[in-house]
Amino acid sequence: MPRIATLTMNPTIDVSYDIDRMQHTHKMRTRNEQYAPGGGGINVARVFQRLGGEALNFYLSGGATGPTLDGLLADHDLGCCRIPIAGDTRIASAVHELGTGKEYRFTPSGPIVAEAEWQACLDAISEALPLDALVLSGSLPQGVPVDFYAQVAAIARQRHTHVVIDTSGEPLQAALAAGGIFLAKPSQGELAALVGRPLETIDDIGREALAIVRAGKAQFMAVTLGHLGAVLAQESGVTFLPAPKIEAKSAVGAGDSFVAAMIFALTTGQSVHEAFCLAMAAGSAAVLSPGTGLAHPEDIARLQAQICGGESGETTVIG
Repeated sequence: MPRIATLTMNPTIDVSYDIDRMQHTHKMRTRNEQYAPGGGGINVARVFQRLGGEALNFYLSGGATGPTLDGLLADHDLGCCRIPIAGDTRIASAVHELGTGKEYRFTPSGPIVAEAEWQACLDAISEALPLDALVLSGSLPQGVPVDFYAQVAAIARQRHTHVVIDTSGEPLQAALAAGGIFLAKPSQGELAALVGRPLETIDDIGREALAIVRAGKAQFMAVTLGHLGAVLAQESGVTFLPAPKIEAKSAVGAGDSFVAAMIFALTTGQSVHEAFCLAMAAGSAAVLSPGTGLAHPEDIARLQAQICGGESGETTVIG
């Protein structure tokens, strides 16, 4: 059984609702209210365990809302290492408008984290490694330095643990600049922001991702393109895998599900191509239903067979 750790520096209590129609000013009655623990690393861990792996969650939690997040994590039977903070854990909302099928997402910036609090997180991770992989996922809260993920990655490499990063902006730039990342997973927009120019074609995306890999910054660079699919760069070249045609009802956790499946496949000895297929299936499975349910194994298996059961649709972009 593969064992990984995930780090969520800015977790959320994810609340989802159904509503007939969005209206300003008016009081709107909701239905199908659901609560789930959220944030990049926590989402990755949830899907990783559904696939059969074991994940240890490192997460920050505090304030009046912290105990609610702790309780939700306990309900999901996830192994956890809680780092207490003074600030309130944030609450994120996803509202599904039944009349149009549209989803509206509201995400606060989160608490301010003190230096002693994020230093405690570094210490806790250092003690827990080595493991098969450490996933650094999601935004950094206020007060945490932009090179924090780079610091964590350095500790993980010293402990012979693969580092996976899924973030954006300066934290992603700092982590890649330090080099030695096993897998980085930006979206198309996040990669464009990283390189400082629009990336409008698959060839453009592939070239930039491959340049990062061949510069030694990451062994694999997976760039998710939403409903179009994903690009995977490795030393030997770049491939594109189109997404299956499905009706998307939510975007919550699609990238996290992609990361969880890819790392699960790679840590269980599957080939890079098999891992890419499983990741695409998981990312697609996550959008099948509204709310915060993420990807489920039965949907992943069905979509995996559709994506890679014969004609995979995989295309070499750059050799």
